[in-house]
Amino acid sequence: MTFHAHSRRLLLATVSLIAALPAAAQQTPETAAAAAASDSTAEIVVSARRRDERLIDVPVAVTAFSQADLARLQAVDLSALQGIAPNLNLVQGRGSAASANIFIRGLGQPDALQTFDPAVGIYVDGVYFSRIQGALLGLADVQRIEVLRGPQGTLYGKNTTGGAISIVSRKPDYTTARVEASALYGSFNQLLLNGYATAPLIADRMALSLAAQYDKRDGLVTDPRTGREYNDRDSVTVRGILRAKPVDSLELLLSGDYNRQRNALTLGYPTAQLGGIRPIVPNPYGDYDYRASTSFRGNEGQRLDHWGVSLTANWTLSDSFTVSSITAWRKLDPDLFIDIDASEAELGDVFVGIDQRQFSQELQLKWDSNRFSGVVGLFYLNENIKSRQEAYADDLFGLPFTRLINDDQTTKSYAAFGQASYKFTDALSLTTGLRYTHEERSYDRFTTTVSSFAGLNGLAFRFPGNLPAPFNLDNTAEFDAWTPSVTLAWKPGANSQIYVSASRGFKSGGFNGRANGVADLTQTVNGVPTLVTSFRPETVWTYEGGTKASFMDGRIYLAGTVFYSDFRDFQARVGGGSVASFPVLNAGKLSIWGVELEATVKPTKFWNIRSSLGYLDANYDEFNDGRRAPTFSCNPTGARVTCQPPFAPPITFTVATDYRIPVGEAGTITLGGDARFVDKHFLSVDNRPGLTEPGYWLANAFVRFDAKGGWYVQGGVKNLFEALYRTDGQEFSSVGNIQTVYFGDPRTFNAMVGFRF
Repeated sequence: MTFHAHSRRLLLATVSLIAALPAAAQQTPETAAAAAASDSTAEIVVSARRRDERLIDVPVAVTAFSQADLARLQAVDLSALQGIAPNLNLVQGRGSAASANIFIRGLGQPDALQTFDPAVGIYVDGVYFSRIQGALLGLADVQRIEVLRGPQGTLYGKNTTGGAISIVSRKPDYTTARVEASALYGSFNQLLLNGYATAPLIADRMALSLAAQYDKRDGLVTDPRTGREYNDRDSVTVRGILRAKPVDSLELLLSGDYNRQRNALTLGYPTAQLGGIRPIVPNPYGDYDYRASTSFRGNEGQRLDHWGVSLTANWTLSDSFTVSSITAWRKLDPDLFIDIDASEAELGDVFVGIDQRQFSQELQLKWDSNRFSGVVGLFYLNENIKSRQEAYADDLFGLPFTRLINDDQTTKSYAAFGQASYKFTDALSLTTGLRYTHEERSYDRFTTTVSSFAGLNGLAFRFPGNLPAPFNLDNTAEFDAWTPSVTLAWKPGANSQIYVSASRGFKSGGFNGRANGVADLTQTVNGVPTLVTSFRPETVWTYEGGTKASFMDGRIYLAGTVFYSDFRDFQARVGGGSVASFPVLNAGKLSIWGVELEATVKPTKFWNIRSSLGYLDANYDEFNDGRRAPTFSCNPTGARVTCQPPFAPPITFTVATDYRIPVGEAGTITLGGDARFVDKHFLSVDNRPGLTEPGYWLANAFVRFDAKGGWYVQGGVKNLFEALYRTDGQEFSSVGNIQTVYFGDPRTFNAMVGFRF
């Protein structure tokens, strides 16, 4: 029997066990007695609808993780959420130590290039982060993380099709001074230092908090040809928040943060026969064991500087009305060397230097009366992103070859949005929302080649300058969209809810940031080669029904969601075709439906259990690519082979538990762990066989002692059973047949000591 079949059987057995837990928790006399004798669990509060509400009252598919939840997950950065929320795929991505590859319900950003927008928005204290580079954020001062599934736009600043990840920082305390610190040492000489301090500066009027994280670890991957180590960690993050209340009706939050990373290369592993003059066989060192090679020989690595400031003002006009303003400026400067082919051959070795800066402004008017509540707002984003790229491919042609690229993109996004809820009765409410988005984009690109071969040297392409008339001025584009939403919710009781909703999402169109010639901008339309200078926006309609309920004084929480998404004009960078050709298409349509289940159970005062299950059925209804043979895609005229979107595993499942053991006056011992299952899924848009993850289980465990005085020590292990699993892939088959996969971390151990005063 295959690993996949074993995993599914084990998963079904585990789900059956978890499904029985709520009933057991309700029916066991000892459990009921314990519940009655102890304090009720704290209610989970979220701001998914831009106001603080109990999770049980929000008719949205949202999963919340508190600071304590993140500690139990041994979380260092956002990648700790992989597989923890239903239908969430979140990993380190695209050969960069700082990039986040995020898909929710099968929707994400298939190409890491900056001319694509994310389908999942990342927000920190309401500020939108435009790029996936630098988005694998550390979690040193996080109060909670909310994962919202489905289109967002009538409430959040930027319109997204897949969902949003909202990170809420801990705010300074007006009345109490606190200091926290921890030090962790682990496998591969990992050293993780966290510090946090908050103190009132003027009682009840002004407070300051400072947080810092230092994260350093040796490389996981060794090049057997040189002995050099790669895939390391070297990051420093600092954040400061000043909180002030000049008058009782006005609160100001001034925040600044900085992240510095200095890493070695992030190497993957080739899974296909590489071409060129130095052919490399697939899996050159056999089954993967954290050995890989690179043609880089110097100190090439990955540098990133990422910083920003924001000012949030909340002005209470009355008991019912509040005005909020979020003003932010951010700058992102990654300089990344990436060996895309992950071999000693120089086929896909690149340097990408990015200079990105963004300014955003959001205004909100919120109201909350007895029956009628909501928010209306305006959003503005001005982003400029320049890149300098160099591609080295001496072994592709057997002679020196370098491609030089400079491009510049400016985006201006304007939006007006609103959402309002009306309670017909205490139990029945209707929520409607509407957003209008207008985006303006301009793009300039210049590429040239340097080679000792006369036929290649000096080949240049300028966009839009080299386009034939009348396209030579077509480097600007505008996109508009109306995106409505509607939700009908019924609350049978104070701690239960049933809802149905429909919402439309929009992701802006853009330009092909990999175009090296007119051929990359030529598409077959109705059988005729046609020059297409930009790709269209993506849109999705999502229809959803859900229910939530809490029992036994909050000791049992259950939530379930069923949804269907109709996704149009899917943006795809497709492979194949002529050498170094990178066409970007609106490839077609997707249909996605799924189920999401979540359960939190507290069988006793000292025992917590949390579980979730996501089921996803995602398929390409159309994948129109006239450049490739029908048997390799989902062309309607050809044979259907495999037609599934990438990073859309049919099943994601997790179960986590922790048990506290009091040890008298000394403190408590906590035993905890979690297990996650991520099903088989593809790592490339067009379902390349070598770019596939067959499915894996991942288990983590910890033991912790909390002393009465505020000190604690902890020992942990990640990837307990040494699972070998693939997290991401690179597909550049038109350049020497490059198909590279990246693997998750091996088993690691750690020990930590810390205090809270």
